[in-house]
Amino acid sequence: MLILGVDPGSRHTGYALIETGGGSMRLIDDGRVSLPPRMSLPQRLAGLIREMGSILERWQPQAAAVESPYHGPNVKSLIVLAQARGAILALMGGHDIEIHEYSPAEVMIAVAGNGRADKAQVSRMVHLLLSLDPSDRSDDQTDAMAVAVCYAKCYRMERVRHQHGVGKAL
Repeated sequence: MLILGVDPGSRHTGYALIETGGGSMRLIDDGRVSLPPRMSLPQRLAGLIREMGSILERWQPQAAAVESPYHGPNVKSLIVLAQARGAILALMGGHDIEIHEYSPAEVMIAVAGNGRADKAQVSRMVHLLLSLDPSDRSDDQTDAMAVAVCYAKCYRMERVRHQHGVGKAL
């Protein structure tokens, strides 16, 4: 299965495509869509849709995982992030991609086993799980890889539960 992980942002959006199968995961592609801050928000959103659309067309993932927004003290930033997420979700919905959203804590638990793991711990675990050498990837790319890994692990657990009838009503 080819999974697209997305760490959305209005100026920088990280993406990562991982392939899962036979109990293993491997990175296929990753990158960061960066848009100039001098562009208006509508122009940045259009550029984000254009760039992410090209990635979807090229790779045609079966599923996508998107990090849910973390609400900090800056409400204006949260609103802009929500608009970028909305553009990405609408684009993926238009491509009939199965979409799952995970909170930052859920991603940290799935990847590092700790919902309060710091960025360095998450990065180390992502590189270990995907058998990658530490590199000069941006935080956005590493976060996108982490979200994709989270989906892969959750998907695997759901399949096991389904196969063994765990969680069914009596």
